[in-house]
Amino acid sequence: MESLPRFFRVRQHFPAPRVDDIPRRVLEQLHSKAILQRVKPGETVAITAGSRGIANIPKIIRAAVDAVKTVGGIPYVVPAMGSHGGATAEGQKALLGRLGMTEESLGCDIRSSMETVIVCQADEGFPVHFDRHAFQAQHVLVVNRIKPHTRFAGSIESGLMKMMLIGLGKTNGAEVYHRAIMKYSFDQIIRAVVREVVAKCRIIGGLAILENGDEETADIVACSPESIEIEEAQLLNRVRSWLPKLPFDECEVLMVDRIGKDISGAGMDTNVVGRKFNDHAPTGDERPRIHHIYVRGLTEATHGNATGIGISELCHQRVIDGMDLVSTKINCLTAGHVTAAMVPIAFDSDRAALEAAVGMAGLTPAPDVTVQWIPDTLHLNEVECSEVFFKEAQARGDLKILNDPTPLKFDDKGNLIERFSVESGGHS
Repeated sequence: MESLPRFFRVRQHFPAPRVDDIPRRVLEQLHSKAILQRVKPGETVAITAGSRGIANIPKIIRAAVDAVKTVGGIPYVVPAMGSHGGATAEGQKALLGRLGMTEESLGCDIRSSMETVIVCQADEGFPVHFDRHAFQAQHVLVVNRIKPHTRFAGSIESGLMKMMLIGLGKTNGAEVYHRAIMKYSFDQIIRAVVREVVAKCRIIGGLAILENGDEETADIVACSPESIEIEEAQLLNRVRSWLPKLPFDECEVLMVDRIGKDISGAGMDTNVVGRKFNDHAPTGDERPRIHHIYVRGLTEATHGNATGIGISELCHQRVIDGMDLVSTKINCLTAGHVTAAMVPIAFDSDRAALEAAVGMAGLTPAPDVTVQWIPDTLHLNEVECSEVFFKEAQARGDLKILNDPTPLKFDDKGNLIERFSVESGGHS
C-alpha cells in the first residue's frame, strides 16, 4: 500500500491591476487631495519608510520626496518600523539601505532615531509615542501599504494608521500597543488615538500603497488627514478582493517550503493558512480549514528569525538548526505572540514528516489524504495538490492543471527533490 499521495500542479489566476507610472501617480494623487498645497516653500516634511518588502518602495518614496520638492518643501525620510532593525537607529537606517533606500537613491536625508516624544495619553491608560525626528518636522507624510494584518482583525488592520502608531512609535510604541492589545481590540486602540496623532503631530496626509495578488503595485492613493480613518477601511476591502489564496479551502496537510519575516510579519500569512485567531485551528467560519501544517525551511532573508514556526505542528529539523533563538524570542515577545516561537515536532527528513502527517488523517487511506504544497504564503500562483483533488480541479474553470498526478521523489536521505524553483514559486 502506498504510504503517500501522488501530486499534480495547478496554476491560479489572481486579479492584477497595476500602476505603470509610479512617479506620475504619486504626484497626481498628492495634488488631487490638496496635500502638497499645504506645504509652503522652506517647510520640512518627514516622509515615513517602513521595513516591509513592499513592491517598488524605493521608487514610491523617491517619488514622494520629489513631489514635495516641486512645491519648495524640504523632505527627509524617517524610518517607521517599530522595533525592527535590531531596535537601533543605525540598524533601522541599514535596513532601509537593504531595501534599496539610501540618502543617495532617495535624494534627501534619512534621519533615524529610536527617541520618541509622548504626544498624549490615551483614555485607555497608555502613552502615545511618536518618532522625535518626525515630530520636529512641520509636516508628516505617512506612506505605507494597506493589507490585512496577520493577527489584528477589524475594519482597520495594517496600513497608514498602524504606521502612525506602531511604526512611528518605535520600540516604545510597539511595546505599549502590543501590551494594550491584550485588553483592547486593535481597532479600538487605533481609533482611540489616531485623531490626536493627526492633530498634534501635523500629519499632512497619507499615501496608501495597494498591492495585487502578484505583489505588484496595484494602486497608490493619497488620503487627506481628515479622511484617513474612513478611506483606509475602504482601501482594505479593495485589497482583500485581490488576495491570493489556496485553491482548496480544506485539507488535512499543508506543506510550506519556507517561512520568514520577508514573507510575512508572522512568518507565514495567517490569512492564507487560516490561523489568524488560533495558531493551531481555524475558528468560526474562517477559511481555509487546515488540520496540520508542515514547514520545511526558513528564507535566507529572515536571518534565522523563525517567528511563526509555532503556527505549524510539524517541521524539518533544518528549521530548528537554522533558528536564531534570540531574534525569534525578542520578536515574538515584542509582538505579544509568544506561541509563534514555540517549536513544533521536528523530523530529520521530509518523508518521515509527511508519513506522520498523512498518518494523522485517521482512517483515510494515504493516497486519498488531502494535501496542498506551496513555496510560501506569498507565492500561490502555482500549487501542488494531492491526487484526491484532481477530479474537482478538472471541473474548476479558475484552475489550470499543469500535469497529471505523479509520485513524490526523494533523495537518498528521504528529503524531497524540489518541485518549486524561485521562479516557478513566484507569480506569473
